[in-house]
Amino acid sequence: MKQPAVFLDKDGTLIEDVPYSVDPDRVQLCQGASEGLRSLHAAGYRLIVISNQSGVARGFFPEVGLVAIEQTLRQLLAAVDVPLTGFYYCPHHPDGLIAAYAIDCTCRKPQPGLLLQAAAEHAIDLERSWFIGDILHDVEAGRRAGCRTVLIDNGNETEWLLSPQRLPHHVVSDLSAAARVIGAVDAVLPLPIPSR
Repeated sequence: MKQPAVFLDKDGTLIEDVPYSVDPDRVQLCQGASEGLRSLHAAGYRLIVISNQSGVARGFFPEVGLVAIEQTLRQLLAAVDVPLTGFYYCPHHPDGLIAAYAIDCTCRKPQPGLLLQAAAEHAIDLERSWFIGDILHDVEAGRRAGCRTVLIDNGNETEWLLSPQRLPHHVVSDLSAAARVIGAVDAVLPLPIPSR
């Protein structure tokens, strides 16, 4: 049976945004992340990271540098009793300097490729799932995959290029607030249609 998941953007949503860093010592959970993730895990959601990592294509760090980041993140979450189901990232960018990664792809958000891959690999029910992110590319990727979306409005979205696919279902201040919204929405059961 397929399970619901909460897909999480990494930088600025789950951990503090340190641009183009693969230094494990600089990985810090965002405010409200521990509380929110514990709540989501307790409610039965699988937790899966979906991240654009164009620093690989741009030549800022090698792809192998993301291994230590994933390990550190898993350790931080394990310390608060939260397992991470998956860690997915896109290393591409069409304007990259490293030829092997300088491509248009279907995995770079706002494309939904990584969500679709994760859903297939972990038997995720996308219609019962959510995407939480801090920019509208996250919202668009979630909507394109068929998920509901929560935007963390922490100042990281600066362009505000809106379209129907880029309108979040909910806007909150941090992961803890996102978990409360998700819990409240999914606790509401549809009312039976009265017979005539």
